[in-house]
Amino acid sequence: MMRQYELVERVRAYDPSADEDALNRAYVYAMRKHGAQRRASGDPYFSHPIEVAGILTQYKLDDASIMCALLHDTVEDTDATLEDIQAMFGEEVARLVDGVTKLTRLQLTSDTSRQAENFRKLLLAMSTDIRVLLVKLADRVHNMRTLEFIKNPEKRRRIASETMEIYAPLAERIGMQEMKQDLEDRAFAALNPDARESVVNRLTFLRDKGGGVVKQVTDELRRLIDENGVRAVVSGREKTPYSIWRKMQHKDIAFEQLSDIIAFRVIVNSEEDCYRALGIIHGAYPMVPGRFKDYLSTPKPNGYRSIHTTVIGPSRHRIEIQVRTHEMHEVAEIGVAAHWKYKQGGPNVDGRQYRWLRELLEIMEHASGPEEFLEHTKLEMFQDQVFCFTPKGDLINLPGGATAIDFAYAVHTEVGQRCIGVRVNGRMVPLRTTLANGDQVEILTSKAQTPSPEWERFAVTGKARASIRRYLRNQARAQYLGLGKQILDKAFRQENYELREKALSDILDRFRADTVDDLYVKVGEGTVTGREVVHAVYPGLKRSSGQRLSSLARSLVGRGKAPVKNDPANAVPLAGLIPGMAVHYARCCHPLPGDRIVGIVTTGKGVTVHTIDCPQLENVADEPERWLDLAWDASGADGHNHVGRLSLILSNEPGALANLTTEIARNKGNITNLKITNRSQDYFDMLVDVEVRDVRHLTDIMAALRATKGVNAVERTRN
Repeated sequence: MMRQYELVERVRAYDPSADEDALNRAYVYAMRKHGAQRRASGDPYFSHPIEVAGILTQYKLDDASIMCALLHDTVEDTDATLEDIQAMFGEEVARLVDGVTKLTRLQLTSDTSRQAENFRKLLLAMSTDIRVLLVKLADRVHNMRTLEFIKNPEKRRRIASETMEIYAPLAERIGMQEMKQDLEDRAFAALNPDARESVVNRLTFLRDKGGGVVKQVTDELRRLIDENGVRAVVSGREKTPYSIWRKMQHKDIAFEQLSDIIAFRVIVNSEEDCYRALGIIHGAYPMVPGRFKDYLSTPKPNGYRSIHTTVIGPSRHRIEIQVRTHEMHEVAEIGVAAHWKYKQGGPNVDGRQYRWLRELLEIMEHASGPEEFLEHTKLEMFQDQVFCFTPKGDLINLPGGATAIDFAYAVHTEVGQRCIGVRVNGRMVPLRTTLANGDQVEILTSKAQTPSPEWERFAVTGKARASIRRYLRNQARAQYLGLGKQILDKAFRQENYELREKALSDILDRFRADTVDDLYVKVGEGTVTGREVVHAVYPGLKRSSGQRLSSLARSLVGRGKAPVKNDPANAVPLAGLIPGMAVHYARCCHPLPGDRIVGIVTTGKGVTVHTIDCPQLENVADEPERWLDLAWDASGADGHNHVGRLSLILSNEPGALANLTTEIARNKGNITNLKITNRSQDYFDMLVDVEVRDVRHLTDIMAALRATKGVNAVERTRN
């Protein structure tokens, strides 16, 4: 364990202006507070904060960060408070300690919720001061180094999974490559020890077999570059077992097929020398096509800059070479820590300068709960990058597999919400098109456009999916709220009462609603019925009317009659409601404008619209409180196309299917689905779903089809 004076000397070696007295006081305070506490390894607990502080001195962090490392567990694990920390060490150190401290008093429903809430708090803290993340990462590194001492295998696996899924990607995002590789490899050893051992054994065999190959290649590259007048430091570095295994899995190749198990680095003095060295290497050795990446002109999101190329190098070995300057190399290894400024008045490294961090904060704002936030955050952090350009030449980085809709949301949330089309490299393509490196993408927008539920199916980035879900969630809530008001208003009027929000306020606790609007939404969703609310407000009401209605429903539903009259004055208007939200149309009977209809309140879906003679209504005949009297708007339609289902018998002859589709198109119908249900030598039985305006439109199409060659029979089907 590092002694007090050793830690202080380490800090003062790179930061002579560090507050030596404060460091000493923090060391002693933490040691006294942790007292006789022990870690799972049996070591004094105080050894952990000392080791975390020691890790941070390797990255030359300021004295406030070192004090935070020493104190980071005192608030959680001892009787120390943030007020004590602030009084003794100042507001800055207290703020850092608060950001690193876990949530201990929050009661959550699952380990996933707890993990998400802890990460949410960390994200908020590091958005204002990135040092919180640096301390947290150092804390995780030391915990992973001592993971073997935790006896519970399930707990070891949970910690390793969290490290792999959250902390290693975070380290990569701020360019802490060494730390990221350390975390990944230790988590890999805990999660998949057999796979790691296999890779390590192969690496050992390769080293023994290769002998002096690395030295040979290094010497030849150094001699070649020196002879051409460029001063360079050349070295070879072996990839970690986890990065090798991941590449084998990702590319589905064997260990022997990897060309970059050892990456050779050429470190030069200037950016100009990077391109000169590259020219020298390509002039001497053949380049492997498709293996060149220029991260000088297009840096990675974490600030990484380098040139990568693969060549058939010395002794015909296929090798990867990375060319960069000394400064770029430092950034590549320790990321954000390489930019740290210690001198008074120097610029601070602020987490807000990172676009990815702003996007994570946006996701946090849009997510409906901790689990959804964690899901989208992992999507945002844990994928390879694709670099695309706007028409103005601005660079947009996206995860691998991202689509045009992801690009639109990456430009701006409002651009994504209003997106109606996209041009990729000057050509119109669907919004689901997967983007490739170097694509130029132009997003077309319209003020009338709103997000579609379809978009979430092919959106890849957490930001896009969170924004789409938030819009749809708000839209659905608005629909459920309006529908719930109408249902309650009708339920109260049926009992000759007036709906008063003051009366609803008195019964909110009974239905676990925070506000009256929340109660309306529950009624609109179908999780609470209007009758239940009426009886909660007026407990003395009898249920005779409901019993009469139930009996009437049972007697009439089988005869194709509604249990309530289609009185437009009492009907819930359908105009303007979005299918799939508060109101949707039953697929069992495919109701069309012009049909007599009834609505059934369905839990979690709002109202399902059925035709009055739908056989499925028999299933809810005993639940009259779920029935709603519906009617189409005054024009007989609601402004949308609807799907009607046709059952056809088609002759098995050339051109019959072509005649069918042509006739439907000629009558302004659009086929959305076609299914052959039975086939014989002479005939096909099939179901065809056709988008039409109303019943009359479908009837006209049926009449035209009956006169079409090859169509032997056509009927409208309800099931």
